[in-house]
Amino acid sequence: MTAKSLAIDSPAPSESRALSEAERVNHVYLTWLLAVASFYVISCATISRHKFSEPTANWQTKSGQLMYRTATTTLIGDVLVRFSKAGDFELMLSKGPGVVLLSLRQDAGFAEVKGPFVRGGWSGPVEHAPQQLRGWLGLRDKLIHSQDRQSVRYVADNETFLFRF
Repeated sequence: MTAKSLAIDSPAPSESRALSEAERVNHVYLTWLLAVASFYVISCATISRHKFSEPTANWQTKSGQLMYRTATTTLIGDVLVRFSKAGDFELMLSKGPGVVLLSLRQDAGFAEVKGPFVRGGWSGPVEHAPQQLRGWLGLRDKLIHSQDRQSVRYVADNETFLFRF
């Protein structure tokens, strides 16, 4: 190859600058599009459109301690549990005043779980719950059916929940 043929094959400096400018503009638009699409996908997965019943004076309320244990994790925290005769259920796990680790709202068919202990949250039909939340979602039936007990133990797969009210 001669020097003249090399000059013909490679783009002129002004052409390569224009090409890189176009690539930058495309990259910015692509990044923006992905950010907007991600927001909509995440919003659909974490924002609940389900209307839960609000607690009333008729709901039973219990407070105490919860020890949660897996093969790799042990957590002891304060727990507040509320439920209605219709099967509406709320559980709040905290580590001291104002430090809520997990908030769970559930009725017969739908649940909403939030907080840093569950890495953000999830909401949806109970039968479509992620595997890692199944133990937490089993607490509703266990606690509602053991209303008068001061101590409740529930085991689900490798998770153990021990309540002291």
